[in-house]
Amino acid sequence: METTASPQPSTRSPARKRLPPGKLTLERVLGLLVADGIVAPGDAARASATARETRTEVHPLILLANLKLPSQQTPGVPLSLERLTEWLAQETGLPYVRIDPTKVDVPAVTALVSQAYAQRYRFLPLEVRADCVRIATSEPQATDWLGDVERLLRRDIELVIVNPLDLNRYTMEFFGVSRSVRGARDARDAKDANAGMPNFEQLVELGRAGELGADDRHVVHIVDWLLQYAYEQRASDIHLEPRREISRVRFRIDGVLHKVYELPSPVMNAVTARIKVLGRMDLAERRRPQDGRIKTRSPGGREVEMRLSTMPTAFGEKTVMRIFDPDTAFKTLEQLGFDADEAAVWNELVERPHGIVLVTGPTGSGKTTTLYSALRRLATTDVNVCTVEDPIEMIAPELNQMQVHPQIDLSFAVGVRTLLRQDPDIIMVGEIRDLDTAQMAVQASLTGHLVLSTLHTNDAPSAITRLLDLGVPHYLIASTLNGVLAQRLVRTLCPHCKQPAPVSADGWEALNERHGLLPLPTSGTCGPKGCLECRNTGFLGRTGLYELLPLTPALRGLIRADMDLDGFTRAAIGQGMRSLRTTAMQKIAAGLTTVEEVLSVLPPRE
Repeated sequence: METTASPQPSTRSPARKRLPPGKLTLERVLGLLVADGIVAPGDAARASATARETRTEVHPLILLANLKLPSQQTPGVPLSLERLTEWLAQETGLPYVRIDPTKVDVPAVTALVSQAYAQRYRFLPLEVRADCVRIATSEPQATDWLGDVERLLRRDIELVIVNPLDLNRYTMEFFGVSRSVRGARDARDAKDANAGMPNFEQLVELGRAGELGADDRHVVHIVDWLLQYAYEQRASDIHLEPRREISRVRFRIDGVLHKVYELPSPVMNAVTARIKVLGRMDLAERRRPQDGRIKTRSPGGREVEMRLSTMPTAFGEKTVMRIFDPDTAFKTLEQLGFDADEAAVWNELVERPHGIVLVTGPTGSGKTTTLYSALRRLATTDVNVCTVEDPIEMIAPELNQMQVHPQIDLSFAVGVRTLLRQDPDIIMVGEIRDLDTAQMAVQASLTGHLVLSTLHTNDAPSAITRLLDLGVPHYLIASTLNGVLAQRLVRTLCPHCKQPAPVSADGWEALNERHGLLPLPTSGTCGPKGCLECRNTGFLGRTGLYELLPLTPALRGLIRADMDLDGFTRAAIGQGMRSLRTTAMQKIAAGLTTVEEVLSVLPPRE
């Protein structure tokens, strides 16, 4: 487990003489803040008077943060709880830590002491090592418990400082979810111990509800906890992966999978059953893949769509939940990573009255987000926007959305044919997979409709050869295709901690495009460092790399049945297209990402 910490030495340093033993008091904290020039004497007096009037028994740092006292060191910025906690860490000489729940081995740390003992003395174990245990506290001078815990665990204790709100919250959540897992496991064990030879009806019920039951209160708590953590950690996907003994839960954050918890396999089966109930899926069917959908709310109250997919594996059903947060699914072009020139060309393409616009890239490259953002802007009250998708990624009230159902012969091609009779202005086809769908898209554009769709190709020019391979005549491609957008998603450097770093000549050469070389930048490039905001990864969020190809008359004339792709690409670059590599190099030169990140997502240079 790696805990996100400030770059201070991890030692049990003795507190300074200014802090007396025992719990922190407001008066003592205010006196030290005034002595350090952080709080003005008048503000401290008002804070003290307010505290006497309210008479609330809360941690002094929480009380001061709620009062929003102005900082003398940063005028205009009130003292936050994090800033006050950092000050306390400096005052005591202990490392300051922000708890990252995805990197805490919850079963291991909650097995060390009881919840009642941890809450009584206001501490929380964070990491168990062979020789020591890292323990978080917000009362660094109230350590009467320290000797007893050292003797109990037979390890050294390494103290760190965390803010008191996080301490209270994670103490409740970590012990709560561990208690639910134990309760679910014990309930299953008790059921096994008390069960003789089950009759037929009992076997049927066990087959339907799983070994524990989807409505068991412990299982409900575990699922609620997983969803809450996924929202807070900005996860795009939740993976529930069954194994023989211990199953695991992983979150995909900024495109990278992180293990967040391990569950006994019987408990994992019950959690999967609970999720299938929420997604209105068939509990009794475990041999075939299933799809479902959950509509829920995030802790902040926003409505969130979740798409479910189950797959039978050797040890049970693997479940993936893809989270579609409206705040991330519908973004402006600037938020997606378009620069001003790219945004202008893209807007011109999607605002044409008819024609085909394609977005290409591998799975997970952000194609759907780009299309939804464009459709949401285009779907005004005087425009009829219809979509046919497999499945519907995000329910949008501005759109008329239809889902493909191969079981009843409702394919993309049939869906487009149906939409043409619905008086549409704009049609979005989830993906062009075969000749029938491609022909219907061409037919729709020829009859005066704007068609948006996706393809799986490495770059923008390859979309044309892909259509040719499907069997679309070259003259129809030349007359209907307006443009192609190829894209990738790449992690961006954390703006709070990125630091200047030169780019190696070898790395820059590996990126350079054959058709147009860019000089090695001598300044402006940055590298990752790691801080509290980015969970010590050095990266925070993702941005898009775009290769935008508008079809000019000169390029249309180059589209032939035996088209030379390499020659077409050179001509497109000559007409102003910036390749994915060129766009990536510009973002590296601007200090937004790194060569290593870009090379991990770009197609190989041929």
